Amino acid sequence: MIRRNGRAAPPPQAWSQAPTPTYRPPAGSPPPRRQPPPPREVAPQRDAARNRDWAPTQRPERFADERSRGGTPPPPVVPPVRRKPAAQPEPRRPRPGGGRRAMRRLGAVLAILLVAVIGGTIYLDGTLDRVDALSAYDGRGGDTPGTNWLLVGSDSRVGLTPEQEQELATGGDVGTDRTDTILLIHVPSGGGETTMVSLPRDSYVNVPGFGQDKLNASFALGGPQLLVETVESATGVHIDHYIEIGFGGFASIVDAVGGVDICIPYPIDDPLAGLRLEAGCQELSGPEALGFVRTRATPLADLDRMNNQRLFLSALLGKATSPSTFLNPFRSVPLATGAAGSVQVDEDDHLWDLARLAWAMRGETLTATVPVGGFEDVYGIGNVLLWDRARAVPFFDALANDQQIPPELLTPGP
Repeated sequence: MIRRNGRAAPPPQAWSQAPTPTYRPPAGSPPPRRQPPPPREVAPQRDAARNRDWAPTQRPERFADERSRGGTPPPPVVPPVRRKPAAQPEPRRPRPGGGRRAMRRLGAVLAILLVAVIGGTIYLDGTLDRVDALSAYDGRGGDTPGTNWLLVGSDSRVGLTPEQEQELATGGDVGTDRTDTILLIHVPSGGGETTMVSLPRDSYVNVPGFGQDKLNASFALGGPQLLVETVESATGVHIDHYIEIGFGGFASIVDAVGGVDICIPYPIDDPLAGLRLEAGCQELSGPEALGFVRTRATPLADLDRMNNQRLFLSALLGKATSPSTFLNPFRSVPLATGAAGSVQVDEDDHLWDLARLAWAMRGETLTATVPVGGFEDVYGIGNVLLWDRARAVPFFDALANDQQIPPELLTPGP
């Protein structure tokens, strides 16, 4: 214990427990002045006039306590719930480069189709049956303007089964091949109207190396080479392309295009050709078409047959070159394969040459028959057809010079 001035001092306390010392003025100092009380705050509602200049006037409203009056408290005001609008699906935006990707795919498809078409054409061209029909011979004339085709319809039965011969009414084997149809087709170099001329098979002409005989006898005696030489000698027109088609090939091509529509002016009943048709427009199948271009059971016999051949060939080529055929693979492919396997062409001819011929004949074609001078019975040969030489010479000169045949030469002879 600490002692101060002889007294015991209390123990020390913590600063927080020590009593606060009372201020006492020193002895002899004047008494302290009394501080005035702080001014009372005057309520605005009691002295509105006093506070008008420095504070806004407020008039509080009495709170209506419905509970103190025993009434039913008003329902609480519930703010309306704001619902979020349903999320709309965002429109699909095109991907960057989508148009270019589609164009690349389209280009790839077109390239594949182009390669397939070119490859198929080259393959079918290699399957064509070729023959040396346009070989040079002594005395052959020079080339003439325009493009000239010799189209031959052969009655060959090669490759036909007995059932097919019966269906096509070919009449069985007749020995040496003959030709029922000989057409000279001139395609002008300037892109004008194509001319198709029928050369009657019984025309009495000079067959080189055999003398005077029927025109189709040259085919039986020397094949395509002698037939081409005979035609060039008789007409003066240079032949550039040769195409030959037989019975079975002709019928298969007609069936490949789905038949051919043609209008017949008179009824035809020919048991030898296996044909019976009513007059009027109708669709002919392959066997019916073959009988139609072969029949002689008509009022003018051979002359009607040549007209029927030209009429039907124009209708066939029009059908083969129509968009409904060459844009339809179920028709264009069988047509191409059927044509490639059914025709015989010259060594220098190709499948695209045949396509150019068909395209040239797709529209209006001038059809004509060589000017006829009459008929005559020749000993050892039979009935032959004579050309009207006075009209036949300028007729073929027009073709040799790549000109249209004069209209007066297209009229039938006596």
